[in-house]
Amino acid sequence: MQRLEKIRRMGIQEEQLLSFMKQMALDAGKKAQEVKNDPSLYMVEQKETAFDLVTAADKEVEKLIVSRIQQMYPLHSILGEESGLDDRKSPFQWVIDPIDGTTSFVHNAPNYSISIALLFEEKPFAGVVYAPVFDELYYAVENMGAYCNGKKIHVTDHATLSESLVATGFACLRAGWKDNNLPYFNAIAPLVRDIRRYGSAAIDLCWVASGKLDAYWELNLQKYDYAAGELILREAGGSFTDLFGGSDTEKKGTLGSNSLLAKVLLPFFASYKAERK
Repeated sequence: MQRLEKIRRMGIQEEQLLSFMKQMALDAGKKAQEVKNDPSLYMVEQKETAFDLVTAADKEVEKLIVSRIQQMYPLHSILGEESGLDDRKSPFQWVIDPIDGTTSFVHNAPNYSISIALLFEEKPFAGVVYAPVFDELYYAVENMGAYCNGKKIHVTDHATLSESLVATGFACLRAGWKDNNLPYFNAIAPLVRDIRRYGSAAIDLCWVASGKLDAYWELNLQKYDYAAGELILREAGGSFTDLFGGSDTEKKGTLGSNSLLAKVLLPFFASYKAERK
């Protein structure tokens, strides 16, 4: 409670904050579709490779979110996937992925989302993930539980791989990693009920949180990919660690699960060596 009291003393009220974040995510979802439907605005560009895309919608959605935050919380720092870090030396930092799953967005596939998190002293305090095509709004505030469209959600409660539906991703392949996800995928896939690759880490983590999936792992995620989903998963009773069971998720991969499965899955990654700095 010391942490919460400290946050409140700095002007943050949970209900007001959550209402602000939820509306911002919903408006961001509408903005993404508006830009995509306007031929005069919508463009697709490559970042470093043909596999890493950015659209006009990514940029416009991030501008909308950043503008709202700056109006409401002008002293807070902001980290956006497209605009980088605006460091205001604040204990509060907003972490934004304007469209998580840009490739899905470009190809008219449904698995993309808007991810917004507020960190306090480098730990997530509030998070919202909105999947517009599914009209699923996931949200959580620290120690208040996790919800989707107003209904409380919770992870599954078993530790049996053969009964598990799991998901993963292959950002490491797009980054050209030699020690990539394929060996781990090949080892785990025959042992689980089935495996999925949806293309949005934020959605994957929320689906673990809501029991649609039992676990999700990745080797090469950035903080903006998982900051909101991490909190939502934890508040739904799940666990979120690096691939060695620790907390260095920016360098050593990520594993989100129903907690029970974490102990079963972590040994698969014992030989993993992170390539990123």
